[in-house]
Amino acid sequence: MGTFQRVASRKDLGPGKGMAVQVGQERVALFNVDGVFYAIGDTCTHRGGPLSDGTLDGTLVTCPWHGAEFDVCTGKNVGPPAPREVPCYKVRVQGDDVEIEVP
Repeated sequence: MGTFQRVASRKDLGPGKGMAVQVGQERVALFNVDGVFYAIGDTCTHRGGPLSDGTLDGTLVTCPWHGAEFDVCTGKNVGPPAPREVPCYKVRVQGDDVEIEVP
């Protein structure tokens, strides 16, 4: 089990939005889906697009570069052209702090 690192405040990320955060050595995309926070790897497995800049529709984020889709709850790719999933990270909220588990 890893340790949790504070990456944002709840007020930093409104519902339906995403942002990039640094967790240890990893760049992670943090999303707010109706008040619930999810974190996945920020780099699309197709051509490396920043998923944190993508469009969020429910729990699906669309890569801004070539349209690959990922489920922010699991990191699974659900639409081409991405060949594989991205890492998924545990998120917890402590008061106003949003924290991601560092492996």
